[in-house]
Amino acid sequence: MTTHAPNESRALSPRPQAPSPGPDGTAAAPRRPVAGPQPRAPREPLWRDLVGDVLRRERLAQERTLKDVSEAARISMPYLSEVERGRKEASSEVLAAAAQALGLGLADLLLLAGDELARHARSQVVRSRVVQGRTSPTPRTARYDGLCLAA
Repeated sequence: MTTHAPNESRALSPRPQAPSPGPDGTAAAPRRPVAGPQPRAPREPLWRDLVGDVLRRERLAQERTLKDVSEAARISMPYLSEVERGRKEASSEVLAAAAQALGLGLADLLLLAGDELARHARSQVVRSRVVQGRTSPTPRTARYDGLCLAA
């Protein structure tokens, strides 16, 4: 008999499963593995990633350093860096301070992030139409680009 130390774990080998009987009482055929990996649906971007991308793009467009913007916004430089990289979900106060330090309003920042999300959604529709074999480059709902005038 083999004894084991109290914290030592033992690996158990898996037991082969017998096929369960089918509805007519006979053994069901074993399941075959799916051939090859299935394509995964693209992941939708997280809001914090979109907002961080906008903050970083605006900061770089103004040729400003992370230190400069963090001091102007009164946010720690490591925290602002994590917000830009989408690692932290910033509060509205932090986002407003960062936006203001870049000469933007909070609404401007959120609208730019919303535009990025809409662009991502449109590209997903185009990709799904290509996969389905359709040739229309834009969805019918985006035909007027969100603006429709009534007479």
